[in-house]
Amino acid sequence: MALTAGIVGLPNVGKSTLFNAITQAGAESANYPFCTIDPNVGIVEVPDERLSKLTELVQPKKTVPTAFEFTDIAGIVKGASKGEGLGNKFLSHIREVDAICQVVRCFADDNITHVSGKVDPIDDIETINLELILADLESVDKRIARVSKLAKQKDKESVFELEILEKLKDAFESDKPARTVEFTDEQMKLAKGLHLLTIKPVLYVANVGEDDVADPSSNEYVQRVRDFAAKDNAEVIVICAKIESEIAELDGEEKAMFLEELGIEQSGLDQLIKASYDLLGLATYFTAGVQEVRAWTFRKGMKAPQCAGVIHSDFEKGFIRAETVSYDDLVAASNMNAAKEAGKVRLEGKEYIVKDGDVMHFRFNV
Repeated sequence: MALTAGIVGLPNVGKSTLFNAITQAGAESANYPFCTIDPNVGIVEVPDERLSKLTELVQPKKTVPTAFEFTDIAGIVKGASKGEGLGNKFLSHIREVDAICQVVRCFADDNITHVSGKVDPIDDIETINLELILADLESVDKRIARVSKLAKQKDKESVFELEILEKLKDAFESDKPARTVEFTDEQMKLAKGLHLLTIKPVLYVANVGEDDVADPSSNEYVQRVRDFAAKDNAEVIVICAKIESEIAELDGEEKAMFLEELGIEQSGLDQLIKASYDLLGLATYFTAGVQEVRAWTFRKGMKAPQCAGVIHSDFEKGFIRAETVSYDDLVAASNMNAAKEAGKVRLEGKEYIVKDGDVMHFRFNV
């Protein structure tokens, strides 16, 4: 699953501080624009309480969580689509990620310079969105110039593509991202092949001050971001990057105590990781035996042989059946034998679409 979520935002909104907290990768962080020039890539474990419960039931020799990638991309500024700042490089890095986590500053701090001189989260969001739209508009205009010549000659494929390109152009000229354009499944397949920046799914990360962690709804900036995100059909995760960097250094028990003191049940990072995982269209199945309990990442909609191939290509080539039980059924039965006796364990074939939380044992022969 080589999918990655890119962390983007204006300079000095807390991107690198957040990335450091997520991955503890030590990405450079400083109080000036363009501190992050090359994108930092980090692997993060996906927090999943189901894995702990399976470990408790099975008592394996080891437990292995699943993981995916976050990419920290340098700050974008106005004019990035025309090469301002380090625009061209930054936009190319965004093009390489599969989903966008846009960090928005929702705190006031005179000691941390804001690139535009004021804290205005909606203006920040619109600045970034506009630069991505302008970059996409340029790409679509170039494509239209090539395709329209063939469309005039009644080439069916070109006529079909031109219709899609013109819909996109209309959206961009109205300052709307590609993900808001309604397409048929066939049209969407072609649209995705254009590798547009604004077709990528997005979630907004509202970075608040320490005083707002327990009750983010009291933060006016956060509410404005939520209102904006609702129109974009996007999720908002509220975090305090500064506090999250402290939490990331704590062990399990210490972390739980610290969260309790703050008055929150789950760290912002855990929420962000889970939300980004879902945004990428990813889900988790498990294998559970005395040697190992392990979480595996798969793309939603994948069939059993493909999921078997996530473990090893031979499993997919020689796939016979998948012995499958849902996580809930296994936990309710307390062990695999009891689940079998209750008729909850199924033998699934090649056409079975794997569901999030399935506990599977693959039968194969190579």
